[in-house]
Amino acid sequence: MIELIPAIDIIDGKCVRLTQGDYASKKIYNEEPLEVAKMFEAHGLRRLHVVDLDGAREGRIINYRILERIASRTALIIDFGGGLKSEEDLEIAFDSGAQMITGGSIAIKSPEIFTSWIKRFGSKKIILGADAKDKKIAINGWQNTTEDELIPFIEQYHQKGITKVICTDISRDGMLEGPSTELYKEIRQVLPEIYLIASGGVSSIGDIEQLETAGIPAVIFGKAIYEGRIQLKDLIRFTDNSNE
Repeated sequence: MIELIPAIDIIDGKCVRLTQGDYASKKIYNEEPLEVAKMFEAHGLRRLHVVDLDGAREGRIINYRILERIASRTALIIDFGGGLKSEEDLEIAFDSGAQMITGGSIAIKSPEIFTSWIKRFGSKKIILGADAKDKKIAINGWQNTTEDELIPFIEQYHQKGITKVICTDISRDGMLEGPSTELYKEIRQVLPEIYLIASGGVSSIGDIEQLETAGIPAVIFGKAIYEGRIQLKDLIRFTDNSNE
């Protein structure tokens, strides 16, 4: 059973979504992220992906108070990312209730720091964020594309102990045009041991079913819920036997 992970992206303390990482495309869906998190929990979802978009832009943790509110008032298992650049940022995130953190840009720009996080906190708490465009890694809230190839990048960190990877195809994110299933299948073929979390483009229940059929372990989605393309009640059959 594919694991379902709804996303809450935060700017100025509000639940928003961007299109292809473009901050100018910001759309506010709810003034209170905690209400959204409680709604997810009420429909049987156990996981939550929280992104501090202010933090991603500023390069430091900012919206940890929102994380703290969600973590203290729900039982959701939360992974948190966006602008985490120092061990102090991680300590704040964990102290605020995150069970896992996601590091993306830091893994490219300061690999020695990211590797030290894996060693200190362990692979169960550190998720690699592999955001890509045309199979090249993108950083800084997707504002810059590097020359680093996606699959070798993931493989490199797998050798250093990473077991969980969130892979987002930027070209699909927020477009509601379907996920990059073939890309995820390719990653799984090369790295079958990785707990791959697909992200970007999910527009319907059919997209989730497609990913499940392809053997993808988990999926992150957000805009499809907020735009009414997916009804939370329709996800119940996926949540009965959700795995951690």
